[in-house]
Amino acid sequence: MDKMKFETPNLTQSNIDKIAALFPACITETRGEDGKLKKAINFDLLRQMLSDEVVDGDEAYEFTWVGKKAAIVEANRPIRKTLRPCPEESKDWDTTENLYIEGDNLEVLKLLQESYLGQVKMIYIDPPYNTGSDFIYRDDFGESVEEYSEDIGQFDEEDNRLFRNTDRNGRFHSDWCSMMYSRLVLARNMLTDDGVIFISVDDNEVDNLRKICDEVMGESCFVDCITWNKRVPKNDNKGIGNIHEYILVYVKSSQSAHQFLVVKDGINDVFEFISTLKKRRVPIPEAEKELKQFYAKRGYDRGITLYCNLDNNYEPWGKINMSWPNADTFGSRYDVLHPKTGLPAKVPDRGWRWNKATFSSQVDYEHVVERYDGSFICGNLWFAKDENTQPSSIRYLRDVSRMLLRSIVSLKSDGGIEVEKIFDGKSFFPYPKPTSLLHLLIDSIIEKDGIYMDFFSGSATTAHAVMQLNAEDGSHRKFIMVQLDEPCEEKSEAYKAGYKNICEIGKERIRRAGEKIVEERAHLLNTAKAGALQRGEVYAEFTTSSKALEAQAEIRKKLDIGFRVFKLADSNMKDVYYTPGEITQQSLSGMVSNIKEDRTDLDLLFGCLLEWGLPLSMPYSAEQLEDCTVHTYNDGDLIACFDQNVPESVVKEIAKRKPLRAVFRDCSFADSPAKINVFEIFKLYAPDTRVKVI
Repeated sequence: MDKMKFETPNLTQSNIDKIAALFPACITETRGEDGKLKKAINFDLLRQMLSDEVVDGDEAYEFTWVGKKAAIVEANRPIRKTLRPCPEESKDWDTTENLYIEGDNLEVLKLLQESYLGQVKMIYIDPPYNTGSDFIYRDDFGESVEEYSEDIGQFDEEDNRLFRNTDRNGRFHSDWCSMMYSRLVLARNMLTDDGVIFISVDDNEVDNLRKICDEVMGESCFVDCITWNKRVPKNDNKGIGNIHEYILVYVKSSQSAHQFLVVKDGINDVFEFISTLKKRRVPIPEAEKELKQFYAKRGYDRGITLYCNLDNNYEPWGKINMSWPNADTFGSRYDVLHPKTGLPAKVPDRGWRWNKATFSSQVDYEHVVERYDGSFICGNLWFAKDENTQPSSIRYLRDVSRMLLRSIVSLKSDGGIEVEKIFDGKSFFPYPKPTSLLHLLIDSIIEKDGIYMDFFSGSATTAHAVMQLNAEDGSHRKFIMVQLDEPCEEKSEAYKAGYKNICEIGKERIRRAGEKIVEERAHLLNTAKAGALQRGEVYAEFTTSSKALEAQAEIRKKLDIGFRVFKLADSNMKDVYYTPGEITQQSLSGMVSNIKEDRTDLDLLFGCLLEWGLPLSMPYSAEQLEDCTVHTYNDGDLIACFDQNVPESVVKEIAKRKPLRAVFRDCSFADSPAKINVFEIFKLYAPDTRVKVI
């Protein structure tokens, strides 16, 4: 019977195996620290295998820094940690599919590698900007504590995990690059094949980050560098008001088709205005005049103002030029008959955009509609009052309400004000990203469902945006937030209000934002049912009424505003490795159980999920069978029983349910023959079930 290892995979060995499959001649052997032989790579031979010329010397084009090799090793190094579930700090624990994880994101990413390998649709991160005052996550950069003790700004419980990377530090850029490199290596593994990562950064490290991402993600996977115009200038005493930051965009695979589409600015206001015209029954000629005035007043770009015509149902449409678009070549030339005069219409100088077959499929001479201005609609084509004007194709605004995400985004940096409103006017978090920015990025992903991750979660803006978008479009995006439990300074407003660390702020923001979204959607639902949906209508009067409560209950059934909380911790298993001199009678008695005394069945269950690579967000149940507690995860993906001396009848009942996996404790069986008997029971009743013990 196999035993659970409770250790993250050794990615170095996995990578060696992959290279061995491609280049077996490059595999050699070396002795490890334990003296045993292990596989290794002959890098000189591998380098030659990848070159069509003789390799001579060590020169190569590369981006490197002090500590890069250590960062690569750190990304691949296995750890013996776990994630402990915290239902008491969670919201809707039993039903939610969202996760909030507290702990060092490097170690959390390692733990999630198996469970979420290739499962994350989008990652957004807003890492420390390395301004000389921000905290940097410190890993093993190859220095002793004494060598950088002067730069340390803060300690955690696990060996100086945070420090202030001031520009006095000789490794100012190197430390930041090492911190980012190892995390991006692990993050890439978690993206789906068509997944994307957005990374916020400023001028301090944008060049270095681009080089790191080119190496980790692949140069061909670079999409663009978005410039975010924050509108509010930052006084940096350099003589220019800086109003921008950057967002690097990379995809997992350049082979997958990617389009990032966003709603055109102002489109909702346009449709709302047209709706008022329709309700007022404004005649079409006057309605079109008012629409053009509305466009001029708002200053919309051509992507909207082109659609200034209205059909009889007040649907806005525009005339699209049918000329051949390429100035160096020519399109087809053929006669197009005017629906009224029957004479050939004017042919564009460079010919038609469409071929004749396409044109014939779009024109409808049998159903001609004459407009108030004397022009004509023939199917999907517009003709002027006579043949002297070139006809145009017709496109409706509703069909082009989205556009490609632009490389320049102009959104006010009002994330701080937004958080203050959530926390009753209190300023608890410095410089949070605005929800509007994350709303834009997340909404640009065409496939709406999936997992959206942020492992520098901060104030949890990403979670807020995911919930808001789900409420708006009815999708089922799920979020995973990861945040180090960085303490709040004792002089801060957050600390005085009772928030001891950033995680407490983030979790409370998600709770409050979720409830606010439910209230707002419930109000819209009630007013829509009443046929009185109006912009600016106060919804407070509905919040205590029975109708409001009914509407909120209806919204909650469809909208997931909860989250399961997990906290990074040492392994559930005791350290059982002792030298002979360290073993005493007391330590021997402590080794009767290899599981730490403070760990619960829930700790063990979720530890097994990580070991087996199962997601942490699925439903589960617990039941009593002959005084034993049996846990069933996701309807049989895993069944576990952690009681001592489990009766054979309980083992048989579990086996008869034919789970995919089954887990017991070592002490669940009296002796070795009992363990062998369990294996035989599963072999008889559930031969396909994988059985392990801890």
